[in-house]
Amino acid sequence: MSSKTLVFIHGMFMNSLCWEHWVERFQGYGYKCIAPDWPGRDETVKELRARHPNPELGMLTLTEVIDYFAGLIGKLDEKPVLIGHSMGGLVTQILLGRYLAAAAVAIDSAPPQGVFSTSWPFLKANWPMINPFISKRRPHLMSFRQFQYAFVNTMAPNEQRAAYDRYVIPESRQVPRESLTRTARIDFKRDHAPLLLVAGSADHIIPASLNRTNHKKYAGSASITDFMEFPERVHFTIGQDGWEEVADYVDNWLKNQ
Repeated sequence: MSSKTLVFIHGMFMNSLCWEHWVERFQGYGYKCIAPDWPGRDETVKELRARHPNPELGMLTLTEVIDYFAGLIGKLDEKPVLIGHSMGGLVTQILLGRYLAAAAVAIDSAPPQGVFSTSWPFLKANWPMINPFISKRRPHLMSFRQFQYAFVNTMAPNEQRAAYDRYVIPESRQVPRESLTRTARIDFKRDHAPLLLVAGSADHIIPASLNRTNHKKYAGSASITDFMEFPERVHFTIGQDGWEEVADYVDNWLKNQ
């Protein structure tokens, strides 16, 4: 892999702090690591929670997130490798489709338009954000109980609590709702730089089956699109005990491209 610049793209309900261990590890691998916050997230978790419900946060859209990262990438000296988690994984796929990446890794990625699941865990975990009876401009702070089910369902209770207190912030409902529109459309047949999709078998909010469906959509392209499912990994695989195994797999995959 010629590029030695990594851009980490976090997902919903968190800011760039969630990448703290990955940034340190990949810097040790010799990469230049950039982990930006989404627009309006460049404050501490405590500060972001204190302003809930913040009307400005409620106005944030997926388009703004995508455009922000596209602009940032355009200022770099080389095309970077993109590593995205959850909704950041969808942003990663979209930017890859715009030829803005040397390679990309989408971990527990939110699905592009037209990729859907009717599984109960997926519907239950996502309902608070897509409930049409709640205004899309009203931001949502996930409760600890919701976080337990959606992000950290098999982790030990003390680890669940620690992750919630350290990382979880309020979120705009407009971001996931826009992911159901053409904003999140991907031309799966178009050639693209190498892409790795990573899934966790115990993930509730983005089930592994949904990631497999996402992977199969790329079958019409001649470009490299790989898939890896890790057993017993939950949605918060980037911080779950044993995250190093996932990080090392990603590093080895990049070295082989």
